[in-house]
Amino acid sequence: MKLIIAVIQDEFINKVTRALMENDIRVTRLSSTGGFLKSGNTTLFIGTHEIHLDKVIDIIRKECKTKRVNKLGEEVRVGGANIFIINMDKYVRI
Repeated sequence: MKLIIAVIQDEFINKVTRALMENDIRVTRLSSTGGFLKSGNTTLFIGTHEIHLDKVIDIIRKECKTKRVNKLGEEVRVGGANIFIINMDKYVRI
């Protein structure tokens, strides 16, 4: 089992969660705030088997886009998603 922690910008979160749910992938959502742009994010917790890992990443990649913004006088690329993948020893659903 894997635990996917995905930090998604709020503008993409509804599309991402809808696409995941349409593929029978359950998610837990937590509101979060990014440190760089100080804008709203949502952090998703997704428990899945390793065989579904690429499918989840592909869905997130498809729905999250990047863009360029001017931050502190410099144009930077933001958006997309930050994905962390952690091994899970056990998952219990009650």
